[in-house]
Amino acid sequence: MRIHTPAVTAVALVCALTACSNAGEQPSSTPETTPKEVSQKDRSAAQAAAGIPPEPTGADRKALLDALASAAPDVVRYEDEAIAAARDQCSAINGEAGMLDYLAARRFSYKDVTTTEEQAAEINEALKSLGFCEL
Repeated sequence: MRIHTPAVTAVALVCALTACSNAGEQPSSTPETTPKEVSQKDRSAAQAAAGIPPEPTGADRKALLDALASAAPDVVRYEDEAIAAARDQCSAINGEAGMLDYLAARRFSYKDVTTTEEQAAEINEALKSLGFCEL
């Protein structure tokens, strides 16, 4: 099949003209909306619905970090990442996901920290026995 240059040029010209004719138009009936800020209460409710516990503070934070360190010492090298990974892992645990050890090994591998599936199994046990994932 041979494509004729004048036909291709004509189609391209029509497409270009159509795009240009709509360029300056504003939607007439759609009001412009700005995104609303999500309240902390709504954010917390959404996280709880996803099986993610609240971020621990004080003694609870220390207990979680200690439990993680006993399972895999390197993961607490970056405390904030370890806390975030633990909260995310709770979503998998609470959602009864499969391959929990695999998921934990990936979640707790960051920067220069590599977590094995064996360590991840211990992390999952630590999260469960600590009761951290209970909502």
